[in-house]
Amino acid sequence: MNEVDAIDLVQYAIGTVILAGAPAIGAAMLVGLAVALFQALTQVQEMTLTFIPKILTILAVSALSATFIGGTIYTFTEEVYGRIVTGF
Repeated sequence: MNEVDAIDLVQYAIGTVILAGAPAIGAAMLVGLAVALFQALTQVQEMTLTFIPKILTILAVSALSATFIGGTIYTFTEEVYGRIVTGF
């Protein structure tokens, strides 16, 4: 394994992490924006109001997109194992 292979593998790993985490992070951002807008309009400054909806949304989205996340990680794992078998 040379430097080019290592950099390629790290770039692929970073892309996989971003792709696998995107559904939960995107949903959390949308819920956070909605809660912030609600707090700004109603002047309710309750701290638990920001965390509870985000946690529930992240859990729900993670459960709904588990097959996508698992498939993405599985594809990455197959690629890494394939490179190990062929000697990069």
